[in-house]
Amino acid sequence: MRLAGSVLPRDLHPVGWWAWAIGMAVAASRTTNPLLLLLTVSVTGMVVVAKRGSSPWARAFRLYLALGSAVVLMRVVLHVLVGQKAGTIRLLALPGVHLPGITLLGPLYLEGLLAAAAEGLRLATLIVCIGAANALANPKRLLRTLPSALHEIGTAVVISVSVAPQLAESVLRVRRARALRGEQGGGLRTVGRIALPVLQDTLDRSLLLASAMDSRGYGRRAAQRPATRRLTAFLTLTGLLGAALGLYAVLDQTSTGIAGWPLLAAGLVLCALGLHVGGRGVHRTVYRPDAWAGPEWAVAGSGVAAGTLMVVLAAHQPTSISLPLEPLGWPALPWPGVLALAVGAAPALLAPPPPVARRGAAA
Repeated sequence: MRLAGSVLPRDLHPVGWWAWAIGMAVAASRTTNPLLLLLTVSVTGMVVVAKRGSSPWARAFRLYLALGSAVVLMRVVLHVLVGQKAGTIRLLALPGVHLPGITLLGPLYLEGLLAAAAEGLRLATLIVCIGAANALANPKRLLRTLPSALHEIGTAVVISVSVAPQLAESVLRVRRARALRGEQGGGLRTVGRIALPVLQDTLDRSLLLASAMDSRGYGRRAAQRPATRRLTAFLTLTGLLGAALGLYAVLDQTSTGIAGWPLLAAGLVLCALGLHVGGRGVHRTVYRPDAWAGPEWAVAGSGVAAGTLMVVLAAHQPTSISLPLEPLGWPALPWPGVLALAVGAAPALLAPPPPVARRGAAA
């Protein structure tokens, strides 16, 4: 019996999660303020912890956090090795090796290290946002929502995106098997004992997935006339070229953008026609298609609103969302940026609770 006002557990539409994650990534890409970037990572992690299910790919979010940390460290190391050394506060006077076009090592300045760390943190935040979408959305269900013309490309993309979750599941399965056998220990000594079984398990699962997809007809296309294929290629390539030129004209600050919008719209229309014509050669059915209801609009709208607010803030107050280096100072925390990220945290309350797997199914 359903209580009044209660929300039944269900999986949110994967496009809704990806729209939210892309909006958060756009918001993070507009700033180098470490406070806003760390707040973005915190908001993204909070939504993942609140709304992730019990699926294997939901456990892969920690891998993206580790990858983001490695990116920040690598960016700082690259700055020390071959970065542009500039600033006023000298930290270390390392010897420099001058090569054609670059200088190895050299004196280190605090401003340069902070700028490198901020750039690495921004890239790490983008990785975390994409990792949140991968942890919350089912990649196999995402394949069903793609247009028919992109079915083959979408299959390859979904398989490549699901590599990290499958790898995380293999690591957990191998560690559980070692614990059942009574093998103890951790650290670097166990990497060699775990790596080979994980690679073997991942390869076996990939072969099983390929066999299952081949038996279900993935990658098979109905016969098309040469004229239809040429028309599809013409419409798609012309549309992409027109959309690229129109987008360049819109984003170019030296032009008014009046001629760019019609060219961009015409390119998108041609691309849609090309996808429609090319999709007629792919015949597939969808069992129980995912519904798009109010929670999907709320989740996707929160991500789009967060990205839009941050873009507007970057256009009107660019100094408030950047790390002050000249002169060096403490970064500000503008309330419009905090508001934008607060809107991005709305899925933690608006999204329906994920279904919980039964013990028998989980085992």
